[in-house]
Amino acid sequence: MEKPKLFEERREFFWTLVLLLFFLLLRLGWEYHNYREFISKPFYFTEASVRNAYEKHKAHSRYQVLKLHSDEGQTFYTTTHRKANLLGKRLRVQLFPDERIGFWDYLGTFYVKSRIKQITNQPNTLSHTLQYAIIKQHTAESMQQFYNAIFFATPLSKTLREKIALLGVSHLVALSGFHLGILWGLIYGVLWLLYKPLQQRYFPYRFALIDIGLAALVIIGVYVWFVGAPPSLLRAFAMLSVGWLLLVAGVQILNFEFLFFVLALLVVLVPSLLVSLGFWFSVAGVFYIYLLLHHFEGWSKWHITLWIIPLGIFVLMLPVVHTFFPVTSSYQLLSPLLSLLFIPFYPLAMLLHLIGYGDLFDNTLQGLFMLPKEGTEHLLLRWLTAAYIGLSFAAIRSRKLFYLLLLLAAGYALYLFV
Repeated sequence: MEKPKLFEERREFFWTLVLLLFFLLLRLGWEYHNYREFISKPFYFTEASVRNAYEKHKAHSRYQVLKLHSDEGQTFYTTTHRKANLLGKRLRVQLFPDERIGFWDYLGTFYVKSRIKQITNQPNTLSHTLQYAIIKQHTAESMQQFYNAIFFATPLSKTLREKIALLGVSHLVALSGFHLGILWGLIYGVLWLLYKPLQQRYFPYRFALIDIGLAALVIIGVYVWFVGAPPSLLRAFAMLSVGWLLLVAGVQILNFEFLFFVLALLVVLVPSLLVSLGFWFSVAGVFYIYLLLHHFEGWSKWHITLWIIPLGIFVLMLPVVHTFFPVTSSYQLLSPLLSLLFIPFYPLAMLLHLIGYGDLFDNTLQGLFMLPKEGTEHLLLRWLTAAYIGLSFAAIRSRKLFYLLLLLAAGYALYLFV
């Protein structure tokens, strides 16, 4: 028996989206009111944590660029001529907002002039304790940064970030739905091994999907909150939560109506996602996974898992990625293979750090990061990207247009790498 769809009729889906659009406009109206209040103040005091700090040069002067996250939830950039390393510090800052901060900047990440009033150390939280435990297991700073990034969403240095971009594995380092999918499988599998004997003996009438699924969802939800809920991770957790609820209810989730509904619901709840590039890259990746599953339905699961999705996502995402990030290297062709290898590597790396052998792969990873020496730059014109995205949506309904989309993406890949 076929599972029912989330929306049985197209008009139900349409009016649901219209209703969500209405709520989104209300949310944006409220955010705009807060924005006008913010920029109307001559100055503003806040407490903030330094998420990133790097030095820049201009003429004969040096200054630091700071990325701060305030206690009110805002993320913004500012500059200071202080020479002390402020990364990881707590600051009391006086902000001087003005009209140059646009509304869409305010929703996302903006630059604001400031004056540092006080510098203190971060409180010794569990997150900092765990990060320090990882640092102690590695001698190379690049490895310390890499592992803290894939476990706790901490920032990378510019040099390491560029090396990772040349390898085409930025999506493996920035926490996203890919990591959440691995964690879900790991947590669900471990809980199932503990749950199954108890279920068979004491409560055979219970359903593992409900009990284990809920427990796994709570654990992952705590983890998402613990690492600061990056936009791509928030999107993945929302889809995971709604998807689990619909699975329990026996409703189809591998359809585009489900995807668009969850995304619309998310931007209503968190309007700042509208201006998050990481969020939209995450959305594009999931969309193309759905498109591949839609048109390769009936193929062997092994074929889909081992090469159709890794290779298909890599090729289909190239035009989207190169609209914003021009860096290109032949080593990026390793991306599908490295993405597959990351699936067993991620939980294994967790285990190794728990038992004190986190540096086991350091030499291999350092060698991998050193492979690309330089790259070229290719930036796709925005109007071509818009046409490509339009064709992507049209490919939902037409297999011929889907093959045309694959052909164009493969042609662009040949242009980039050959």
